Amino acid sequence: ADSMRLYGKPYGLNYGVSLPTLRTLARAEGTDHEFARYLYQQDVRCLRLAAFHIADPARFLPAEFAFWGGGLLNSELAEEAAFALLSRSEAFSALFEAWTAPGAPCLEQYAALMAAARAPHPSPAWIAPTVEAVRRAASDNAPAARLLAQGAVALLAAAGSLNDENRLASPAAEYLRDELGWRLDA
Repeated sequence: ADSMRLYGKPYGLNYGVSLPTLRTLARAEGTDHEFARYLYQQDVRCLRLAAFHIADPARFLPAEFAFWGGGLLNSELAEEAAFALLSRSEAFSALFEAWTAPGAPCLEQYAALMAAARAPHPSPAWIAPTVEAVRRAASDNAPAARLLAQGAVALLAAAGSLNDENRLASPAAEYLRDELGWRLDA
């Protein structure tokens, strides 16, 4: 179980079912938001991960942000949430703003950055909050700085691939390169 998490708390139970298998089983179940919420409250890796695929993105509204964010125990859950649920929500812009705000938990910030990277049209407006989130984590010397940097790189790569204007206008790429450079040299 410990090898399956990068940052955060371990799961209570872990049956070791692979993510592709979990995804297949969960998609076969279909959308059932209440059942997904029930599964997400269990302290079982497989059930929590499946919940993201069973949840209804149309029902993932600001009133639900605290529930789903509060259950992000580790980076694996944050990444699967971004992949299966967050990036598909119509309320994603509100989620991005809330979860990248100063004081937001690291795993929520990471999930928001990873989901933004998967968005069909990453917004250039997301670049400044992304850089600021990484800057805050780095200045606090937070252990999560590397995790946030990974999310930032994913988002900036997605935004930069849209057009040259996004790629050249972003001060984020230079900041991240400098920040990672001194950390890796230390």
